[in-house]
Amino acid sequence: MNTDDIFAPIKEELNAVRNTMLDATRNDNPRLTGPLEHALKNQGKLARPAITLLCGKLFTYNTEPLIQMSAAIEFLHLASLLHDDTIDKSDTRRGQPTVSSVWGNNTAILIGDYLFAKSAYMVSTLGKTEMMTIFAQTLMSLCIGVLEESSNTYNAKQTRDDYYKKIDNKTASLFYLASESGAALGDASKKSIDSLKSYGYNLGMAFQIIDDILDFTGEQEEMGKPVGSDFLSGNLTLPAILLMEKQPQDNLIEKAFQEKCKGEDIKNIVSKIQNSSIIEQSYAVANDFCFKSKQTLAEMPDSAAKKSLLDLADYVIERRK
Repeated sequence: MNTDDIFAPIKEELNAVRNTMLDATRNDNPRLTGPLEHALKNQGKLARPAITLLCGKLFTYNTEPLIQMSAAIEFLHLASLLHDDTIDKSDTRRGQPTVSSVWGNNTAILIGDYLFAKSAYMVSTLGKTEMMTIFAQTLMSLCIGVLEESSNTYNAKQTRDDYYKKIDNKTASLFYLASESGAALGDASKKSIDSLKSYGYNLGMAFQIIDDILDFTGEQEEMGKPVGSDFLSGNLTLPAILLMEKQPQDNLIEKAFQEKCKGEDIKNIVSKIQNSSIIEQSYAVANDFCFKSKQTLAEMPDSAAKKSLLDLADYVIERRK
């Protein structure tokens, strides 16, 4: 299963989203051109815009506003990545140089701010107050999520609930912005909008948990970053939290974090996580979120769009990069 097959019912619309994004940045200040083109070139699979389009396609398919909203959501996503890379001092993303590593931190921050503003402007042109409201709420959630993560670097006192709250804000919020806005722009009922918001929430939670599992199990060539790099940076994720829950009297992670993840301790921790039931337990948690996301679609009429949303939940669990 791959995203090309999953997104086949909206292939033309996804291409229109890409073109809309290019058009929205094409005539801007020449100083923006290089960094913007670089950021757009390094896009992923457009999963969030695809969710917006697919959720809209379940109801009244208002193509133009859905494409506009989808492009705005992807701009918001790209802006958050630019800021994340700058804060984390990341040299690469998806195996490519980051904007901050090529043009410097100041330019990366300003390009991110520009994309935040561009996305807000695109949402405002829809003329729907409710779209601006949920967009602003998502932007606030993203900022809170980043603050939660950065203020808790090398903090081994975090709980599973702390982790869930952080990834809700930092990752899942964009997914349920995508699903909720798609349903709303499709003139869905309040009940259906709420159901699809839940779909996005659960899918986004699973997506981030899989990302955090792959930090320990993925191949560097596929991930575009060293194994354990998030953990080495002091970011406490589900596999490490499960290890602490399993060995509360011998908190190796607390010791490693006190030493800022230096020395042999860190290799020992990564090895313990890789060679234990923790990875399987983490997958079980992610699978539970994906199961809940699919349950929210139960009352939706059968269609190609519904099948794609179901398949996307399966893909999130199966992905390896």
